[in-house]
Amino acid sequence: MLHRKSRLSRRAFAVTALSALVAGGGAMAAGAAMADGSERDRRRWTREMRGVWIATVANRDWPSKQGLTAKEQCDELISHLDRAVERRLNTVILQVRPTADALWPSPYEPWSQVLTGTQGKDPGWDPLGRAVAEAHARGLQLHAWFNPYRIANHTDPAKLAESHPARKHPEWVVTYGGKLYYNPGLPDVRAFVQRAMLDAVERYPLDGVHFDDYFYPYPVADQAFDDTEAYNRYGTGFASRADWRRDNIDKLVDEMAAGIRRIRPSTQFGISPFGVWRNAATDPLGSDSRAGVETYDDLYADTRKWVREGWIDYICPQLYWNIGFAAADYAKLLPWWAEVARGSRTQLYVGEALYKAGDPAQPEAWQDPAELSRHLTLAKQYPETRGHVFFAAKDSAADRIGAMAQVVADHYGRPAMTPR
Repeated sequence: MLHRKSRLSRRAFAVTALSALVAGGGAMAAGAAMADGSERDRRRWTREMRGVWIATVANRDWPSKQGLTAKEQCDELISHLDRAVERRLNTVILQVRPTADALWPSPYEPWSQVLTGTQGKDPGWDPLGRAVAEAHARGLQLHAWFNPYRIANHTDPAKLAESHPARKHPEWVVTYGGKLYYNPGLPDVRAFVQRAMLDAVERYPLDGVHFDDYFYPYPVADQAFDDTEAYNRYGTGFASRADWRRDNIDKLVDEMAAGIRRIRPSTQFGISPFGVWRNAATDPLGSDSRAGVETYDDLYADTRKWVREGWIDYICPQLYWNIGFAAADYAKLLPWWAEVARGSRTQLYVGEALYKAGDPAQPEAWQDPAELSRHLTLAKQYPETRGHVFFAAKDSAADRIGAMAQVVADHYGRPAMTPR
């Protein structure tokens, strides 16, 4: 583990002092900052989520490539955290289990390949432990992002580390769409992935545990996810395989929430699903959209239920479309999610597609630096919306057309604490 102390720029230090946040592990730093300010200043602070995802799968955001030294990896990570402070954000969501492996010394799963280029090879430091410490030192919350069932973005078990649980339990594995997945329909799988993820909750003062949109995999044309044997064994009593699959994911979410509460009650549990639960043409309770994927029917994730039942602390639907997009209009999906969250105990944050801003392959709306800022302006009309999370860290750094800078200028003039 590295012990080098990072040095903040004078500007970053000043911003940190202003924007120290009340977070589980960062509460002491936030409290000290608040104590130095006047009561009037404290009353002016707002509460909203201002987050950024740091994706590690395929080295998307961090580390920038495999095989960097421990110092180089740590320096890059600290740069992402410092940038979050400079953007006046208050939360980083770090992907720590991208493909059934780990960015901490897990007793259950091998070290992640994204660190050294070799799955199972010790990188010489504890990335998650250091990330928590460095984030909290800056007044940032750190949410650990886990992918429950994805094993590999290839189909060859022999490429996995010899110690990988998928090699020890081939009966747990389903090959689908050119990838390997754990079978969500097996109780042993569900119990194992929870143990593996909860190990990090036990070890570190995480402010949050975070799942994204991957439950059962996205549909692949002309292919079937082969869980027939598991369905025949465990699916009795369900009207359909789809109902059984949804129950499997419901159990994962409900049990994971209970495990987090048992181990570390202050840690939040949040999920950032694909932005469409069901289209209204499928279900009158659905949104005014014509999306090609519906989480309820295609990923077997009843995201609306999790909010209404209060199983999760926050939901952050990925509303990765522009205002006016015909099939999935941001301006129509946002009020739908606000209505879902209304009256529940679950906070609503909105996942924002920063990565699309300035991408020439995207619709014309995304070439306008003000598109994202308009999203935040619109969201202020719905009090259920308690903040935004931006995908992702690499795009915040590049900020190709200044869309993130405009969000900061238009909306993040004052520091913000995360919602209670």
